Formats: sequence, structure tokens, C-alpha cells
Amino acid sequence: MRSEPGAQAAAAGPRADRERVIDLLKAAFVQDRLTRDELDTRVGQALVSRTGAELAAVTADLPVELIGAVPLRPPVRARRRVSMNTAVTSGAGVILMANAGMMAAMVARSQVAVVLVALFTVVAAVLSIGAMLVAR
Repeated sequence: MRSEPGAQAAAAGPRADRERVIDLLKAAFVQDRLTRDELDTRVGQALVSRTGAELAAVTADLPVELIGAVPLRPPVRARRRVSMNTAVTSGAGVILMANAGMMAAMVARSQVAVVLVALFTVVAAVLSIGAMLVAR
């Protein structure tokens, strides 16, 4: 029993099914089964499709063998966010370390060391504030 390419693609989920059908259409275009105009029209139809039946109709005349030619897309990883607690704790740690460095530079009586520690303190403070803004 042969199943329709669009029917198999539509079973994956609302967003994944559209992407799968569009990948199938691109594979058909690469294999010269669709013209550029047909590809553009069918991709447009796939994007506005609301049901699995509408998506199946977009690819109904394409051979089932194309489904094997379309690789599955790897899952998209969610972007890891930094919590506000982590950002504040890290910022406080950086500021404390900068102050300790400043004291060490003053004890060593090196003006160059004091200037460098002051510069690194400002940069660390800016980065810490930026992390807190991003964490909101």
C-alpha cells in the first residue's frame, strides 16, 4: 500500500509538517520534477495551509520515493538563558575580585598595576550590568 507524501509529512506536527513538505518540494525541484514557478506556488500553498489535508494536496502528485531523499532536520536547541540570580552573583564576585586586585596593586606600589586593575574593574562592571540586563 502506497501512502501519499504529504500525508506522511503532515503527521509530524503543525510547524514541522510545513517544513517537511517544503523540503519535499525542494527535493522535487532539484530532481526536475517541478519548475521554479510550480515550486514557488506550492511553497506558498504549504505556508498558508491550515490542515494536514491541505498539505497533502500540495504534494499529492509527487512520488513517494522523494520522502526518503529528504533528510530529517535536527531538532532546534533552545537558547540557554542566564538567570538574574546567576548574573547578580557573578557580577558581585567580579567586583569583589577587582577590589582585591586593586588592594594588591596598591600594596605593590605599582601605578601601572593600579591603572590596569581599574580598567579591568570598569570592563567587568559593564559586562556584569550587561548580563543583568539580558537576564531580565
